[in-house]
Amino acid sequence: MKTKITMLSLAMAIATLTGCSESPNKTSVDAARQVENWPALTPAIQTDNNLEERIRSILAKMTLEQKVAQMIQPEIRNITVAEMREYGFGSYLNGGGAFPYNNKHATPADWVKLAEALYQASIDDSLDGSTIPTMWGTDAVHGHNNVIGATLFPHNIGLGAANNPDLIEKIAHITAKEVLATGIDWIFAPTVAVVRDDRWGRTYEGYSEHPDIVKAYSSAIVKGLQGDPKADFLGKNRVISTVKHFVGDGGTVDGDDQGDNIASEKALIALHAQGYVGGLEAGAQSVMASFNSWHGEKVHGSHYLLTQVLKERMNFDGFVVSDWNGHGQIKGCTNDSCAEAINAGIDIVMAPNDWKALYNNTLAQAKSGAIAQSRIDDAVSRILRVKLRAGLFEKPSPANRPLAGNSEIIGAESHRKVARQAVRESLVLLKNKDQLLPLKPNQHILLAGDGADNIGKQSGGWSITWQGTNNTNADFPGGTSIYDGIKQQAEAAGGTVTLSTSGDFEDKPDVAIVVFGEDPYAEGHGDRATLEYKPSDKSDLALLKRFKQAGIPTVAVFISGRPMWVNPELNASDAFVAAWLPGSEGIGISDVLLADKNGQVKYDFTGKLSYSWPKTPTQIVNYQDENYDPLLPYGFGLRYSDQNVLADNLPEQIQTQANLASGVDLLVRSINKPWQGHLYSSAENQLINANTHTLGGISYRTTDKEVQEDAIQLLFDGSRRSGFRLASESYFREDISPSVPTDSALTFKVQVDAAPDKPVWVAMSCEGEADANGSCTAKVDIATQLQAMPLAKWQSLSIDLNCFTAQGMDFTKTVVPFELSTAGILEVTLSEIQISSEASPTLSCN
Repeated sequence: MKTKITMLSLAMAIATLTGCSESPNKTSVDAARQVENWPALTPAIQTDNNLEERIRSILAKMTLEQKVAQMIQPEIRNITVAEMREYGFGSYLNGGGAFPYNNKHATPADWVKLAEALYQASIDDSLDGSTIPTMWGTDAVHGHNNVIGATLFPHNIGLGAANNPDLIEKIAHITAKEVLATGIDWIFAPTVAVVRDDRWGRTYEGYSEHPDIVKAYSSAIVKGLQGDPKADFLGKNRVISTVKHFVGDGGTVDGDDQGDNIASEKALIALHAQGYVGGLEAGAQSVMASFNSWHGEKVHGSHYLLTQVLKERMNFDGFVVSDWNGHGQIKGCTNDSCAEAINAGIDIVMAPNDWKALYNNTLAQAKSGAIAQSRIDDAVSRILRVKLRAGLFEKPSPANRPLAGNSEIIGAESHRKVARQAVRESLVLLKNKDQLLPLKPNQHILLAGDGADNIGKQSGGWSITWQGTNNTNADFPGGTSIYDGIKQQAEAAGGTVTLSTSGDFEDKPDVAIVVFGEDPYAEGHGDRATLEYKPSDKSDLALLKRFKQAGIPTVAVFISGRPMWVNPELNASDAFVAAWLPGSEGIGISDVLLADKNGQVKYDFTGKLSYSWPKTPTQIVNYQDENYDPLLPYGFGLRYSDQNVLADNLPEQIQTQANLASGVDLLVRSINKPWQGHLYSSAENQLINANTHTLGGISYRTTDKEVQEDAIQLLFDGSRRSGFRLASESYFREDISPSVPTDSALTFKVQVDAAPDKPVWVAMSCEGEADANGSCTAKVDIATQLQAMPLAKWQSLSIDLNCFTAQGMDFTKTVVPFELSTAGILEVTLSEIQISSEASPTLSCN
């Protein structure tokens, strides 16, 4: 039976949890931390004396080197089978956008092949003396989203609008099976962030701004992944789950990714900890620590939160895993050395790149007493406990498990059917003027907007690649775009459907459906200054207005990872659907938007807002705020029988400083839209679509400076003229002039690992007639500056934009805002490439 959480129960629950209307963003923490205020949970899995004795027996035979190896987690791009055989690491992972053998189109058999090889190396005791099996962890956050052809479900924000825990459990079980088909044991999900500021770039990873939905969903997804603690727990069709990120990631000041949560302890428990209550009560076996701080202290280094609260008070007996190099953010730590994180309670340290140095330093710290032997033993005992419960010592090797390599499981029709249901239930109808919806399918329907036939856009971040970028429809075999679904169902009923991204048409349609919204993003890149939808690009609004002026009834389907201020777009639409990020099954949208051939409703709208919809671009609004005044409240969602409530004259004027140039982010955390990375060598040019890429005389790979994959490493071998460039899609001109500040510079962080022996050119290009190629190119040699830099140390370089504009660079027609090339030898790492006025130029051309 379908389970729904009612508004009344939500209201009663939040009142009980908080006891008052205290703001969660209290400016000072409780004077004295009170661990007894945290819930004391009854362990879902009762102590098994035989299992505990087995843990003690294994532990007693392990060397210190073997124990430390169990606590270190490298990444597949940075570890070889030989290294696994030598060290015997307890686990490893693939980061978002990392694939077996660096092949984006790796098959399930390829995934299993790598899993088998690393597993066999881990139990080979010829070098390290250990036969303890390793385990593979992956971010399968809306389906097995790193694998081509997998079923991609709506992101969590859409599932929250569906408000159906039973459906969530089915989705989790399907995800577990598709993951098992690739030989993987462990999933880094669910995310149980209770989001308080929708400007945060991970808002779509949260189910709701209300803790009750999050708590119920956490329990459901853990059961779906692991099985019920009382039945089929960690059986052959189940995987290990991870409740993340402990604790408070959704409540940072100003929605700052990895920022500071300043909630009182009471609010931290009432709002941000409830997902852990649900997940741990369902038997979650791992918890991932959060990047955020709590009142200035990084959670990764908080003994109070990780040990006293989570492990001791909440009775969690599984293991705590760190996030991607999260330990390196603790004061006094680096990515390759951090006793503080382990002493605080981290059991497995995710060290994707610097695992070898971290292993050696941790071993030395354990020998010196900087990390107590008892802490090492506790961490390894927890890891062994989970492995034993999961049957990893007894199960066949990955290639010989029941589902391994079964490509029919990946994207199975029965799985897509459930995803299609989830899409239907996630849709929220915000406006339906004159009850335009549902549409009669036997009309002439025009599909417009850049999201109409774009499975990558509708799937969002964490879809094949980490940021969800550089994907085409071909990367989602078996999936359907929104256009695919409308076309299929309308034509079956005698209608006609025309696809025109630009909205152009020859025969006037009876109705237009415009699909538009946010481009894909993940953490960091998704942070926003305000909730205004695309403040510098109003092309979607212009398209809606064009249809309105032509007298064409218009349905807006809005793709987004958060509620946004879209008053102008709402005014220009007759019907408006919040579709969130529906995933690979776009056909689910047509199920709801179109009536059957007799004009009768097939599926009504049932989705309700699990996040309040903002009245202004700067409004931070959450259910039960003291002065709660959203445009549309938490729990809002029209059905077809409901009368429309939104007028056509919502306020469109806003008080902002939007006209002030704010700069241009080119590569900050990742390559930023609309720019794409390219390598060229001699006359050959290729788009970069993976984390590593080699072409002729240049090699490229993503790496870490501050956070996951926020930098790029370039290696020039000197064999020919080669370069890296950021270019607009299809090399079409972009007008970035409104965002280019006066007296600004091209700035970037650079680390020189091998100094240049020939000129190194930084260039910009625009569309024009300045050269034979029909483009205006301006360039500056920075070899002298690079040669003067110390090796292997991050430095800042800032080039006055006058160096480029004096050579003819026109920012109204930008094609390439950054290019680095040389004909010589050079090895550099780049990060934070921006056009900004905040730094004084280190290189001037006056």
